[in-house]
Amino acid sequence: MSTIGWLAQPAVLPWVALVLGLCVGSFLNVVIHRLPKMMEREWRAQCAELAGKEPEAGQRYDLVVPRSACPQCGRKITALENIPLLSWLRLRGKCAGCGAPISVRYPLVELAGGLIAAYAVLRFGPTVTALGAMLMCWCLVSLAAIDLDTQMLPDDLTLPLLWAGLAFNLASTFAPLAAAVIGAIAGYGALWAVYWVFKLITGKEGMGYGDFKLLAAIGAWLGWQALPLVILLSSVVGALVGIALIVFARRGRDRPIPFGPYLAAAGAIALFWGADIVRLWLPILA
Repeated sequence: MSTIGWLAQPAVLPWVALVLGLCVGSFLNVVIHRLPKMMEREWRAQCAELAGKEPEAGQRYDLVVPRSACPQCGRKITALENIPLLSWLRLRGKCAGCGAPISVRYPLVELAGGLIAAYAVLRFGPTVTALGAMLMCWCLVSLAAIDLDTQMLPDDLTLPLLWAGLAFNLASTFAPLAAAVIGAIAGYGALWAVYWVFKLITGKEGMGYGDFKLLAAIGAWLGWQALPLVILLSSVVGALVGIALIVFARRGRDRPIPFGPYLAAAGAIALFWGADIVRLWLPILA
């Protein structure tokens, strides 16, 4: 049996996907950390251009360059210190140079990337559907973490996610193309309408435009039929977490809580278990 054939065996493939997903999760940490900074640099350059000034010349900064380094001491991270999960455990969650703590979110994102890949293969087999599920959920993880940090959902992720959903559904991978197009339109329009109704009533903005685009992207992947479940799940989880933060963490009611992570979680749940949830609850509701 060839190496490729051995790796594709049902008993082996989920483990291969797990390792691949752990590596992707490591890259997602780079995206989560650097993309907002890249956006900030771009905004500063645009502001300087509008003001008729020369943009500040700086070193190249993107998802590849410079090499990852400790934000506290600037020590470059070696290849052996960049092995997903294992390096964080070996270093006991601390920088090898200065001993500064390394956030537990780094291994959690890596683990999420690996588990997503492994479960997608177990759920859908070695298919294009599994690949699409991985790509969608990896993007959702990145968006959720960035929204938690910055309360932003970058167009650099939401818009490619939307178009990728439509591209996968050209072959009706997750939903018929017509349902995917309607899902994108309805997803954006639903939260846009909620935004303006809330603003007209309260004079405040209840959510950002990034939330509209994220729900549009989820609709493009899963079709319009999944949107009620996604909205319901995200609203319930968001309400419960919000109440818990106010009661237990004494977080002020006027302090905004990002909605993107709840939309992302609801989208992933609907992707993998949406049909099962609907089949379970429809008879009960009826």
